[in-house]
Amino acid sequence: MARPQHFLDWSQAFSHRLQGLSRETSSLAGKKNALAARLAGELDKGLLPCLNMPFKKDLERDLPAFEQRVKPFKHMLVLGIGGSALGARALQKAFFPAQDRPGHNGPWLWIADNIDPDTLTAWMDTLPPRETVVVVISKSGGTIETMGQYFLLRSWLRQALGALWQQNVILITDEKSGDLRAEATALNLPSLPVPDFLGGRYSVLSAVGLVPAAFLGMNWRGLLQGAAEVNASLVKAGGRPESMADALGDHPAWGWAVWAAELLRYGYSELIFFSYIPLWNFFGAWFSQLWAESLGKEGKGSMPVPAVGVTDQHSLNQMFLDGPRNKGCLFLSCPRLYRGPSFGTEIPGKWSYLAGRQFGDLLLAEALGTRMALTRSQVPLLHICLDAADEAAAGRLMGLCMAATILTGWLLEINPLDQPAVELGKRLANARLGAPGYAREDEDLRAFLRGEENSEGRQAF
Repeated sequence: MARPQHFLDWSQAFSHRLQGLSRETSSLAGKKNALAARLAGELDKGLLPCLNMPFKKDLERDLPAFEQRVKPFKHMLVLGIGGSALGARALQKAFFPAQDRPGHNGPWLWIADNIDPDTLTAWMDTLPPRETVVVVISKSGGTIETMGQYFLLRSWLRQALGALWQQNVILITDEKSGDLRAEATALNLPSLPVPDFLGGRYSVLSAVGLVPAAFLGMNWRGLLQGAAEVNASLVKAGGRPESMADALGDHPAWGWAVWAAELLRYGYSELIFFSYIPLWNFFGAWFSQLWAESLGKEGKGSMPVPAVGVTDQHSLNQMFLDGPRNKGCLFLSCPRLYRGPSFGTEIPGKWSYLAGRQFGDLLLAEALGTRMALTRSQVPLLHICLDAADEAAAGRLMGLCMAATILTGWLLEINPLDQPAVELGKRLANARLGAPGYAREDEDLRAFLRGEENSEGRQAF
């Protein structure tokens, strides 16, 4: 059977202020050889595991045992935030919709991705400890939100299960260092590694996202395989810059990166991620973290705006169509989705044009209408069209998004793999809580709070 044919439609991408440009004629295309050499070198050094996936073989060997380990549990409670949660939630919504539908009786995936005392208390009050496996995810093992949740859930399990509590915990963290790795070693807790150089927002196709996927019975091997296939030409070129230049030029992530960088040069500061695959609606949130945290540096980058078709036709689309002309759009669709029940023939006269059609025909028509309206409203649009919406297709999309993000960062001359600005807020929070080693931050906090107290800027409402 032939593989599904997914494609990028470039016909409306270089439009309006980008008119006359293309992937080939953009001045940025001249950077291809230099970026190919960089890509070859960083792949060869193992610095881009999200692309060549050196962990894939070990994960395929080790994950089945964990799949069996979690199978007896009815509930999985994931403790993680940001990249440790967004990918798992996107996959859950896409490939395990039963949890959100009437009559579901398990398994259940719960994701603690915020400091939410009400919800955490509700989970501890109502989840059955013996039937719940707690999965703690932190690459560094030092994420304060996740560690705080873990300390509380550890006590909850100990109180209910006594010495057997370790059987209900899995840690996913750095293979060698950090507080969670020390915890796993000291208490002999089952664990899986987050590979070196694999940042949280790039980690969905490691144990971070695939342990929850396996618990819910997804085709996690298909996810891995799809991602491996979409970047296979880059991996095959390996450490050879001359081969990489050809592979890069032909890869869809390269054109995407050139387009995204040109959008910024021409004043398009926002990038809409418009999904018309209903079950994939949470992919927009996953992509937004990937794009924003990777590219929002040194005054550069575009603001990702997740949107859901058709829901946001009735909310955000007015701004997209008639607001500032500062938006590009990634438009995701799949014409082969299940179309649902037929309207039959007994349709009132005003609506008679629906007779004999299926409910899903509305989605396809509205997707086309919105896509045309956006392009006519001067929104450069790159259409990502999938021929299937299964796990392999999701893996391909995620792999492509990660490759495009890295290449866009390099074209913007920033590092797409770090996130230096967010560290300040973390340091200030630690100082506020009394953690040692933050004398400068503690001094800054005191000055800031004094300024607020003495301010005339408060107004009651």
